[in-house]
Amino acid sequence: MVSKKAVIAIDGPAGVGKTTVAKAVSKKLGYAYIDTGAMYRALSWKAFRKKICLEDKREAIKMVRATRINLRNRGGELKVYIDGKDVTNKIRSPRFAEGASILGTIPEVRDHLVKIQRRLGSSGGIVAEGRDIGTIVFPGADYKFYLDASIKERALRRYRELKARGEEGDLAQLEKAIRARDRRDRTREVAPLKKAPDAMLIESTDMSKKEVVDFILKIIQKS
Repeated sequence: MVSKKAVIAIDGPAGVGKTTVAKAVSKKLGYAYIDTGAMYRALSWKAFRKKICLEDKREAIKMVRATRINLRNRGGELKVYIDGKDVTNKIRSPRFAEGASILGTIPEVRDHLVKIQRRLGSSGGIVAEGRDIGTIVFPGADYKFYLDASIKERALRRYRELKARGEEGDLAQLEKAIRARDRRDRTREVAPLKKAPDAMLIESTDMSKKEVVDFILKIIQKS
C-alpha cells in the first residue's frame, strides 16, 4: 500500500483530463488534491475583475504579490480562495484559462506561486496536477505521470465539459485555442511544459478517464 506521505505529480497539456484524474486518484488514496492551474486561473479572474492587463508584466506582478491565494480541501472537493473569497466556480471558463497561460510566462509570478505550492505539499500525502509539477514544483515527487492525448480528443473533452455545465462551446475554436495554448506552454522560457525524464507517459486518447485512474492506482499500489 502506498505511503500516506507520498507526493504524486500529474502533468500534461490543456484539456487532457488532469483535473478529473487527479481528483479521482486523490480521493481513492485519501490524499489532499492540489490543482496548481486553478491558482493561475484564479489570478486571471482577479485581473479581469480589476481590469488589469496581463500583458503589462509590472502590473501583473504587483497584483499577484498583493493577493492572498489559498487552496483548501473541503468535503472531498478543492476550494480556491482569492483574498478570502471562494472563486472555485468562477474560474473555469476559457477566458481565465487564457489569462492563466499568460501569467505562466512571467518568471516572478511562477516563482511566487511555486513557493506557495511547495508549502501546501510540504507534508506529503498529496496529488498535485499542472504543467510543471514533476519538473519544477516537486522534482523529487515519489510518482510522476505525464498525461497526453491528441488535440482533437482534448478539444472534444473540453467541449463536453462545457456542455455538461450548460455552457456553449465551438469545437473548432476550442481546438484552435488548445493549439495556441500548447505552443505558448511548450515554448515559454520559464518552466515550459514537458515530460520529466522519470515520469511515466500515459497516452490517453483512446482511454476513458476511469481507465487512466485505474492504471495510475495500479502503478502506485504495486510499488
